[in-house]
Order: sequence, then structure tokens, then C-alpha cells
Amino acid sequence: MQNLKQNEIPLHDIKPLIEIHEYSLYYFIGVSLLVILILSGFIYLAYKWVKNRKKFNKRAEHFKQLNKIDYANPKKAAYDLTFYGATFKDDSERHLKAYENMLEKLEKYKYKKNVENFDADTLHVIDLFKGMIDV
Repeated sequence: MQNLKQNEIPLHDIKPLIEIHEYSLYYFIGVSLLVILILSGFIYLAYKWVKNRKKFNKRAEHFKQLNKIDYANPKKAAYDLTFYGATFKDDSERHLKAYENMLEKLEKYKYKKNVENFDADTLHVIDLFKGMIDV
């Protein structure tokens, strides 16, 4: 009986339990999604960088080949200048005119069995065309 009386005594000093809203799970999910988004962005940018780094650049390769041409064999050099120079002829009106002028100068070195070395005027036109190229 004594136990029943103690349970029936009202307690005035203790307040009832209140509900506390817990948001830490939502914060954790939000921060996790943000970190995943940032990491995926970095991975994507690294993938694009690696992909573009190995990409073949035709203009840069042809520019290197133009600068490597050996003028000791004028016939081969004339064909090479015509082939590699065609890459840059459509850059502007000036490039097209310089390319056509270079073709006129190279014409006498192409279709013959034996040709002489490039003259100074032809070398000047070739250097002018190569100097105009922007890669």
C-alpha cells in the first residue's frame, strides 16, 4: 500500500518532457551531398584536363613541320611547304594571298626532275608566310 501512495503523490517541481527537434541528420546529409558534388566537379575537371592534354592539334603539328623543313632538297621542300601551308591559308584574307604568292614562287621547283636551290626572293616569301602564322 505504501507504494501506491507514493505514485499518487503529485510532483510539482518536475516538468513534463518536451519534444526537441533534431536536425543533425539533415545537416549531415546536406554537407555530405555538398562534398560529393564538389568532389565530382573536381574529378570531372581533372578528366577533361587529361583528355584535352593528349588531344592532337593539327595546326601545331603542321607549324612544327613547317619550321623543320630542310631547304637542301628544294623539290621536297616545295611539296612540303605546299602541303603544310594549306592548313593556314584560310585563317584570313592576308594568309590566303601570302599562300598563293608562295605557291607561285614554288611552282618552278615542283614539276621538274632536277631543280636548283631556292633563290632569295622565294626564301623571303616563305619566311613572310611562316611569320604570319599564329598557332
